[in-house]
Amino acid sequence: MFDFLTSLNDHNLPYPDTIHPIVVHFVIAMVLFAFTCDVIGYLTGKTRLFEVSWWNMFVATIAIFVAIIFGQFEAGLAKPYEVVKSVLNLHTLLGWSLSGIIAALTAWRYVIRLRNPLKIPFHYLVAGLVLTMIVGVQVYLGDQLVWIYGLHTVPVVEAVKEGLLP
Repeated sequence: MFDFLTSLNDHNLPYPDTIHPIVVHFVIAMVLFAFTCDVIGYLTGKTRLFEVSWWNMFVATIAIFVAIIFGQFEAGLAKPYEVVKSVLNLHTLLGWSLSGIIAALTAWRYVIRLRNPLKIPFHYLVAGLVLTMIVGVQVYLGDQLVWIYGLHTVPVVEAVKEGLLP
């Protein structure tokens, strides 16, 4: 059993495929859906959407830390080559920053919910828009790591092992 947990497959992982992207897609979806619900609720007066938004942000706050744990673990196993290191470092820094931003906005949203669950201040919507834009940048960086630099893809893992990528 210990050999199974310590041996790495052809993706350079101890399990079949990366888990970080799976978990992080939940975070992305929940943050974007929460913002969408807040905007629609604000514009239409459908205040039930504020409750949907709150719970999405609450779960996203928990899920982002799970995503970061797997992201750190998988980044450590990726053996990034020189060209990818700057993108990976920026992605990591922005991911940790997002965890704090999402947690802070969720805390703010909780206070708003306690004071008046039927109203959202415009300033909160602006903060949600900024969060949405930061999430967009983070998605772009994550896409680069997979689709341009090929982290944890079999050909790149083999090239790194053979010393073909510096």
